[in-house]
Amino acid sequence: MKGEQSWLDRLDAKRDKIAEKLAHKEVSLPIELITGILFLLLGVVILLIMPKQVPVSDTDVINGRAFPTLLMVVMMIFSGIILLKELYNYFIKKCPLTTKKVNLLVEVKALEILAILFLTYLICKITDLFVIGAIFCCLGFLLYFRCRKKSYYAITLVTAVLIWVAFRFGLNVNF
Repeated sequence: MKGEQSWLDRLDAKRDKIAEKLAHKEVSLPIELITGILFLLLGVVILLIMPKQVPVSDTDVINGRAFPTLLMVVMMIFSGIILLKELYNYFIKKCPLTTKKVNLLVEVKALEILAILFLTYLICKITDLFVIGAIFCCLGFLLYFRCRKKSYYAITLVTAVLIWVAFRFGLNVNF
């Protein structure tokens, strides 16, 4: 029994192997060009979905869409300025694009955290129970940070359930 590895040990070994491969890999990205395009597209997408998400009243002078619309337009203007500046420097001035080196290991770790948060959201949405998503989130982050103490798992899970019980039954908040 001592020679066998637990599934946590095998998971950690796989994560260490991947981390070892990615530790010294870096990618050089034209960061200002990418961010200009990304935030320009993000502004367009938010402006397109806003009518479905934010209801308005005809009687209001300033409605719930006014500030987000203004914010998205300003973001799109400045994204366009960054994009035009970078393209001008590249094509007219013949300057190289502004690049930044990105370490793949750091980005993979960030994607793991994002995946835990996204799966937590999906679980809450599908099951319609916040407590199930909270339990998954707790377990996901404890595993991500390689926590080995069983008491941490117990304390975290009990706390998540107690908070849900307090809000659901004590304060009558349904989420």
